[in-house]
Amino acid sequence: MNQKVSSRIASLAVSQTLAMAQKSRELQAQGIDVINLSVGEPDFPTPDHIKEAAKKAIDNNFSYYSPVPGYKDLRDAISAKFKRENNLDFTPEQIVVSCGAKHSIANVLACVVDKDDEVIIPAPFWVSYIEMVKLADGKSVIIDAGIDQDFKVTPQQLEAAITPKTRAFLFSSPSNPTGSLYSREELKALADVFAKHENIIIISDEIYEHINYVGKHESIAQFENLKDRVVVVNGVSKGYAMTGWRIGYIGAPLWISKACEKLQGQVTSGVCSIAQKASVAALNESLAPTLEMKKAFLRRRNLVLEKARQIKGMKANEPGGAFYVFPDISSFFGKSDGSMVINNCDDMSLYLLKEAFVATVAGSAFGDNNCIRFSYATSDEILEKAMDRIKAALEKLK
Repeated sequence: MNQKVSSRIASLAVSQTLAMAQKSRELQAQGIDVINLSVGEPDFPTPDHIKEAAKKAIDNNFSYYSPVPGYKDLRDAISAKFKRENNLDFTPEQIVVSCGAKHSIANVLACVVDKDDEVIIPAPFWVSYIEMVKLADGKSVIIDAGIDQDFKVTPQQLEAAITPKTRAFLFSSPSNPTGSLYSREELKALADVFAKHENIIIISDEIYEHINYVGKHESIAQFENLKDRVVVVNGVSKGYAMTGWRIGYIGAPLWISKACEKLQGQVTSGVCSIAQKASVAALNESLAPTLEMKKAFLRRRNLVLEKARQIKGMKANEPGGAFYVFPDISSFFGKSDGSMVINNCDDMSLYLLKEAFVATVAGSAFGDNNCIRFSYATSDEILEKAMDRIKAALEKLK
């Protein structure tokens, strides 16, 4: 039997975030006390009013196939959320609900990118962006934005990366893995570049919108000169502690939303009916639980930063959102504890797992070979313990 998988799948990389989480679970199964800082998942339970909405949906027999783009009441709630929180006008017909924001992005790329079209992606980037562009037969064009520029690209870098083959620009703000976010002024400067190139679709991943420590969330979709060219991607996973419910959505120009609906109709159809009804409650009711989670994340961010800055050789910026710290650890390259030499960020991540029993993700997964990613979506006590372990392990490197 020929067990050869398609070249499309063979070319894909395994998600390093999921791979590290798996390694952590394997060590934990052996009885080793591993602290997992590799997974980007809130440690809070889903708020009670959202769970109650799901229970009610079950009792009301929402157990049948759902419409491909999502229930009308959920798309109404998303439309109202866009207007209320972002001052963006997306009609329910411009909204498609999918199985998480990852699914939403994959849908959009498949619908707008043809073979060899270029998609500009700032680095550091979320681990799946590159692979999803591959699946769409496109080519990723990477713009490097290191820690010295707060991991954000400049208008000059953007202009230099654009070619006649550029079809899309894909980015996140607040960012995974860096936590950096773009101000209104920074987004306006990028928008002015895009205004000169009318065939480029901007895909704005805003899944961390509600985890913002510096003020109001700003979307690149707000600028009139980009009207009808921006796809906003969002969902309920991060802001409402609903990762397992798997609900993401887009607000998009009508031609893109209709294309995504067409694609989804052939691949997955409508997403989980009960999760959709829970999401209506999440979007329509109080943000108080979300704001409480944000307070906890801010406290944890400050704790991790304080600990990181006590580690000689570790360089960290101050993330404005999300729940990640992405420190530069390149000063340790070439050093050894006597048995292992740290040549790169992959070595560092493996070293911390073996020596400190702390799981992180190497920056190479996100397009930056000088960094590693910590998620601080866990308790203060665990974070203190993890950072103390990391400090002790790094002090052994000479």
